[in-house]
Amino acid sequence: MSVDDVEGKIINYSRSLNDYIIKLRREIHMYPELRFEEYRTAQLVLDELSAMGIEAFRVAGTGVIGVVRGSGNNGIVALRADMDALPIHEENDVFYKSRIPGRMHACGHDAHVAMLLGAAKVLNELRDYLNGSVKLVFQPAEEGGAGAERIVREGVLDDVGAIYGIHVWAELPSGVIATRRGAMNASATSFIIRIKGLGGHAAHPELTRDPTTPAADIYNAIQKIVSRAVDPFTPIVISTPKFEGSSASNVIPDEVRIYGTLRVFDLELRDRILKRLEAIVKHYSLAWDCEGILELSEVSYPPVVNTPELADFVMNIARKLGDVREAPMTMGAEDFSYYLQKIPGVFIVLGIRNESKGIVYPHHHPKFNVDEEVLWKGTALYALLAYNHLKAGVYVKKC
Repeated sequence: MSVDDVEGKIINYSRSLNDYIIKLRREIHMYPELRFEEYRTAQLVLDELSAMGIEAFRVAGTGVIGVVRGSGNNGIVALRADMDALPIHEENDVFYKSRIPGRMHACGHDAHVAMLLGAAKVLNELRDYLNGSVKLVFQPAEEGGAGAERIVREGVLDDVGAIYGIHVWAELPSGVIATRRGAMNASATSFIIRIKGLGGHAAHPELTRDPTTPAADIYNAIQKIVSRAVDPFTPIVISTPKFEGSSASNVIPDEVRIYGTLRVFDLELRDRILKRLEAIVKHYSLAWDCEGILELSEVSYPPVVNTPELADFVMNIARKLGDVREAPMTMGAEDFSYYLQKIPGVFIVLGIRNESKGIVYPHHHPKFNVDEEVLWKGTALYALLAYNHLKAGVYVKKC
């Protein structure tokens, strides 16, 4: 793919920043912070942007917005990186491993922040070539906290014409860039099933109303929803990985709790499945003289649906950096969906899997890691998208 002079400058400058990007990523990696606790990370972002002379302000509690003002007036485009870590104890043997026990950047958000700060340097250096302005969105609380929804609600993107987000991806070979038109990530709805009975001694179940009995039936019935209540060509996942009940083998509990997640792309289907779940929980529990309740927990994320025309635009631009593929649909959820409900945009993944370096573990694994040598590509892609979007003026609202 041919590149113009400015694109060449962006690519070369981004590549030269690789050591800077890696250093930032490792600094953030050592001090992971959970959702809405990203105080240290936010301050690091503010300090870096201030050192570059970029205007910045706080948003959504622990988030940061930076603004690179170009020389033109062709609107505003936004670039997003999430910042929060996970409650996972790191098992990697690296000098920059997490210094906070039980917390880890096991999803790559440390890399996202570093890549976007690299892009901030590039865009600020080349701001005279920008036919508009760029908002840099450093977002808190992607992991279950819907930080994106809060940013949207606070109105800081009301003047933005489009938004792009990049996520490092463990399933793709290192350096490969991928996205797709339309639906990309499923919605996520977390739920708790509470089955209330009457506990007692396990030697005398006849004197109890044992909630574990309907719990087993409910679990089995849930598995049949997908095969018997949904079109077999429709993507859907229902998982119930967590059970809580008695704390001893000779004690029947008063209550059993089943925790689960529902993943679909069709929100009408989601609502229909939730009604079916509610009926299963209620009636199987009643059959054993117990009370069954279905509760929704945490935040229900909508599906990520990319703007088709902008997805084509992204793939054309990304080819200037190498191998580009169509991303598969995934049942994993992302709160980038809240941005796409408000404004056009695209969610993009950057491959970081490198078997020769032992970087093979999936997201949310205690040995998850990234191939740092390709992070400059994320910086370059952020900057190329902003430059070309403002140059072309596509999907841009005037300020």
